Amino acid sequence: MRILQPKGWPRPKGFSNGILAEGKTIFVAGQIGWNRKEQMVSNDFVEQTSQVLKNIVDILEEGGAKPQHLTRLTWYITHMPDYLNNLREIGKVYSEVIGRHYPVMTLVMVAGLAEQDAKVEIEATAVIPN
Repeated sequence: MRILQPKGWPRPKGFSNGILAEGKTIFVAGQIGWNRKEQMVSNDFVEQTSQVLKNIVDILEEGGAKPQHLTRLTWYITHMPDYLNNLREIGKVYSEVIGRHYPVMTLVMVAGLAEQDAKVEIEATAVIPN
């Protein structure tokens, strides 16, 4: 896996501009903040985010991958202030679950998610090197 950082571009904070990877690809459907019994863990945005990331890691492990194999995360959130007002806490839970690996990321605010109580949904792509 190689981080793609064009010369002269400022270094992004908390994500990468691009990644070049070769190997087996794992595609993870959008995950929300519910546990293995499909029960929402909390109404709190940060706690939901933590659970979402744990769910992604569980799926990666099932496919033989680790968090450092992530190449892309797409975040769907329902309320931008929930995200912006909790950046430090989100960074903390991200580090606890994913570590210091920062794949390409996109953040999209949406009108709603399929699960009414979900505040965040994240889909992921990972590549296990050959």
